Amino acid sequence: MPNDFNQQIIDEFRANSGRVGGPFEGGRLLLLTTTGARSGARHTTPVAYLPDGGEQVLVIASAGGAPRHPAWYHNLVANPRVTVESGAFTYEADAVVLTGADRDRAFARAAESDPGWAEYQSKTSRVIPVVALREIPGPPNVGAASWGEAVKLIHDGFRDEFAKIRTEIAASGPTLGAQLRINCLTACQGLHHHHTGEDQMMFPMLGERHPELAPVLERLREEHEKIAALLGDLQRVISSEGAEPLAVLAETERLTAELERHLDYEEEQLIPLLDA
Repeated sequence: MPNDFNQQIIDEFRANSGRVGGPFEGGRLLLLTTTGARSGARHTTPVAYLPDGGEQVLVIASAGGAPRHPAWYHNLVANPRVTVESGAFTYEADAVVLTGADRDRAFARAAESDPGWAEYQSKTSRVIPVVALREIPGPPNVGAASWGEAVKLIHDGFRDEFAKIRTEIAASGPTLGAQLRINCLTACQGLHHHHTGEDQMMFPMLGERHPELAPVLERLREEHEKIAALLGDLQRVISSEGAEPLAVLAETERLTAELERHLDYEEEQLIPLLDA
């Protein structure tokens, strides 16, 4: 893409915590910063991604089916350590180019979920690379000015992701595609980790500093248990043989309805204290 077009997307992405309009509205987009293979300069590019479990995401070097790999791909081959901005989080990652059957399976999943990827491949003689961006373990860098803002950003990330999943399920065919299953399971895993972190770290810290919060924190913990049960129900339906999209959608809507109530209550009760 032309640099000025990319820069408009980058600016909008950063100004709106990962949300953009235009042709990428409602899609999964991240900002990928690589180190130039020749110049050594840092370059940031908006790239579509696919969820692939909690520790990595996949990006596809399609360049719209152009005859050559995009510049960002050459950069990460030369310098695999990259920076990823996901909206709520910024983190370092190692870029690993998938090969052989791993690449083929990942690309087939992508093409099944969006035929545009197969169309790009049909336009070029090169094999379009698939790259795994594997997060480097470490404390998350949340792009927020306060703890309360950080909580809201993370919550909105879950709201957006489950909204995307509901849309994808509703638009799916008679069977649940492989990539859609991964999208659902990845979101469920992320939500589980978030609630575990709150139970083990944030809630005890708040309880120690604000004893009057005991009833609120107890309610939030109980809601975590309800949501965990709904996550289990959704994961069982997704993982079953021949999972029907309508059944998965029903479980997803049950989960998101409970989750929305929980997030709204948590923000109402905790954000004023976190920002005080």
